[in-house]
Amino acid sequence: MSATVAEIAGWLDGRYPPGLAEDWDQVGLSVGEPDAAVSTVLLSVDVTDAVVAEAMTLGAELIVSHHPLLLRGVHGVRGDDPKGRVVTALIRAGIAVYTAHTNADAAPGGVADCLADVLGLVERRPLVAAPAGGGLGRIGRLPEPRPARAVARALAAGVPATAGGVKLGGDPERLVSSVAVLGGAGDSMLDDARAAGVDCYVTGDLRHHPAQDFLAHADAPVLIDVPHWAAEWTWLPAAEAFLQAAASERGVPLTTHVSTLNTDPWALRLP
Repeated sequence: MSATVAEIAGWLDGRYPPGLAEDWDQVGLSVGEPDAAVSTVLLSVDVTDAVVAEAMTLGAELIVSHHPLLLRGVHGVRGDDPKGRVVTALIRAGIAVYTAHTNADAAPGGVADCLADVLGLVERRPLVAAPAGGGLGRIGRLPEPRPARAVARALAAGVPATAGGVKLGGDPERLVSSVAVLGGAGDSMLDDARAAGVDCYVTGDLRHHPAQDFLAHADAPVLIDVPHWAAEWTWLPAAEAFLQAAASERGVPLTTHVSTLNTDPWALRLP
């Protein structure tokens, strides 16, 4: 007997509690019939036309995404609008969408821990703790100190390749022992990373002026910018392993696939 969309959503809610999500976020089931049977799940960072096409090819009845498809207000579902086109395709194909976003960022074993795993960080704690447990980002220690250049190279080797690539700000030869990581866009926590006294802050979507002003401080850590999609993709295999274990415990057959489609918006980098 197959699990239903609602049952799988319940497993995921238990692993990545919706209560950990930020107030502005939209997590959980956003498209689909809760009672629909699911035999195949596709996991992806984003829900795009290409990801929906991949789900259809695989025969998936459920997409588990990190980024919400409908984060901001939608006032119409039109076939000539990008969001409307995706929603229409999902409904026509009978594919549901479940999202774990900032709750998956904050939960133990979520996005922050998966990014920390790339560097093998030990003695971890949240960068910003949450009252309900867990918290955004992780602070940890490298097994042994390494130059910032080597830390950046390890990250570049441990995340999917993108046109933008991994970038380093500050002294490439600075010896790094303590590291803060935050998947996705993390310039809102630059001050938290500096206050934590770490040697290196790893995040994404860093803008010119905030990064420049931050690095001008004498006590600033070095910055390593990992492309948003690439950093968060590291969570997908862990979420897949959780779903496989949950299905096995319940004796439910479930096929899972991690999407390797690159949904980073940048397709080409020129010298």
